[in-house]
Amino acid sequence: MVRDSSGDASSVAWVVERPGPMGSAPLRMLERPVPAPGPHGLLLEVLACGVCRTDLHLAEGDLPPRRPRCTPGHEIVGRVLAVGDAAEGFAPGDRVGAAWLAATCGVCHFCRTGRENLCPRSRYTGWDIDGGFATHTAVDSRYVYQLPTGWPDAEAAPLLCAGIIGYRALRRADLPPGGRLGIYGFGASAHLTAQLAIARGATVHVVTRGEPAQRLALELGAASAGAGPPPEPLDAAILFAPAGELVPVALEALDRGGTLAVAGIHLTDVPRLDYARHLFQERTLRSVTANTREDGRTFLAAATELRPTVRVARYPLDRADRALTDLADGRITGVAVLTP
Repeated sequence: MVRDSSGDASSVAWVVERPGPMGSAPLRMLERPVPAPGPHGLLLEVLACGVCRTDLHLAEGDLPPRRPRCTPGHEIVGRVLAVGDAAEGFAPGDRVGAAWLAATCGVCHFCRTGRENLCPRSRYTGWDIDGGFATHTAVDSRYVYQLPTGWPDAEAAPLLCAGIIGYRALRRADLPPGGRLGIYGFGASAHLTAQLAIARGATVHVVTRGEPAQRLALELGAASAGAGPPPEPLDAAILFAPAGELVPVALEALDRGGTLAVAGIHLTDVPRLDYARHLFQERTLRSVTANTREDGRTFLAAATELRPTVRVARYPLDRADRALTDLADGRITGVAVLTP
């Protein structure tokens, strides 16, 4: 926290000034007043914030902005500085995690049937409200998580989206016990999801072009890793790469009855599918949309038990634009994390 010329407290934050390719410098770093928490809110000092591909989609305009000059970042590890009057169960000094899902209506059909991730009035950290590419942020206490003890801040941050979304994608893929899972793209979410699947007895085959990512996949226990097709038919697959042209490729690699889950919020155009080659024999194509809070709690409990390796590339907060540029250019193996 800094003081401006008037003596008032201010926060340093990145904002999406003008969405566009990272080469056009879409982000701007500025000072602004420290946000005040609402009745159910918490004011957080940001200790670490993961850099997600969704942040890149927002900066480059693949996802249309929902509010001007929003601060990206939704894998936030923070220390509570102030607590709203109606916030329960938190006190200054607590370490908490804030993730992508920031609010839901609580009364629609989807919220009432355990599918709050599909709430039409859902709001998201770093898209609808300011996120964690900042020194301070304010979040709704009802949507934050108690974090597993013993995790360093930079390693805990990726669990809050890369981990949670990967967990939901694995559920959506309907992988049978001991099954064969294909993972397409091997970045932040994939390297955590692969470890969870392997721990549950799956055989994991990774399809990715980058040699560093291939090496990491094999280090973490993948049965194969390469740019070509998997060496055997798959019971399930998850597409993490935002490349629509891989949808028919992954579907064709499925065995009869297999399921492909597309994990990203943004995907380039999907080519025309051939029914016999890609969908017949009861192959299934599914999308993954955000997560529920129960997904988050369940995954964090599983992560506490599993203790997956989190491959972190650290960037100081004032290099957030460089972190997103490196992500866009494929220079990050694992996950980038911003720290003060």
